[in-house]
Amino acid sequence: MAYTTIDKSSLHFNTKLYTGNGSTNAQTGVGFTPSFTWIKNRGDTHAHVLVDAVRGVTKELRSNGTNAEITTSNSFTSFDSDGFTLGADSTDSYNKNSNNYVSWNWLANGQGSSNTEGDITATVSANTTSGFSIIKFTSAGSVSQSYGHGLNGTPKLWMIKDTSTSSNNWQVYYNGTNRLKLDTDEGSSTTASQLMSANATTITTPSYSDGAWGNGNGLNYITYAFQEIKGFSKIGTYTGRANADNAFAYTGFKPAWIMIKKLSGSGYDWMMFDTKRMSGSNPYNDYLKANETIAEVDNSFIDILSNGFKIRTTDGHLADAGEYLYIAFAEAPLVGSNNVPATAR
Repeated sequence: MAYTTIDKSSLHFNTKLYTGNGSTNAQTGVGFTPSFTWIKNRGDTHAHVLVDAVRGVTKELRSNGTNAEITTSNSFTSFDSDGFTLGADSTDSYNKNSNNYVSWNWLANGQGSSNTEGDITATVSANTTSGFSIIKFTSAGSVSQSYGHGLNGTPKLWMIKDTSTSSNNWQVYYNGTNRLKLDTDEGSSTTASQLMSANATTITTPSYSDGAWGNGNGLNYITYAFQEIKGFSKIGTYTGRANADNAFAYTGFKPAWIMIKKLSGSGYDWMMFDTKRMSGSNPYNDYLKANETIAEVDNSFIDILSNGFKIRTTDGHLADAGEYLYIAFAEAPLVGSNNVPATAR
């Protein structure tokens, strides 16, 4: 049985739903001051927008595209003690009047500080309790250069984006064995020269020189790194099978947020689920896609359980034969140090 000292997961990760108003729009109820907020318009085909405290609140990235960092004007204006504030000229992706939005919020350590543990000095904002860090650095252009991540253990998954140009994809590295692209539906690469590696203090860029992978001379990069924390986060795989009574993934907690991607083959999107947007009983789940601008789709694809999730569909994005990567964050641990058990939906 899983055990964790993080009894209240929502102090480190929380989903906040809100309605746009086209004006100054302060959102409270997150439960902490976010360091990283990911926003999607639920009802329309607008871009995902990602904002973090290390790059600054006016700097936007998009998970569904290769766009360079975009400077916004009065769109996302501040991270606050219990949430965040949107500005009066917010675009359709942030704050359109009467539109419904979802925001996923992670706690790191604010704007961060200088980290010299690797070859490159980086700015790192790390939450060592929950195993999440934000790392900003400028590449020296050499291969196999390292930069510190600030965590108390080895990250199992990290996402890196060249913020200087629009020519490079998001790169997602899983366990040092697979490289995927967050903004596409492509399968993973296991080519050794293209893989980044990580240890308890640093992340190292590939031996193959490519601007998308942290080796572009003078280019700026952002990395979001996730260390697996028992009872709070789970990063792993399950094997799909082509029937509606499909795979079960054990997480050791009741998930609040799940993202799933098939490792092999193209045409498989990054599927996103959370319990705040879901209504009714299992299976009844609304999904978004990290690599697409689609509006929220209502489908009965998964069961959210007290100790994991179960696939309830034959849809290939989740259920084909083959291996699927997932990353999940807890709503509640199966049993925490307070001995309070989690329940299914």
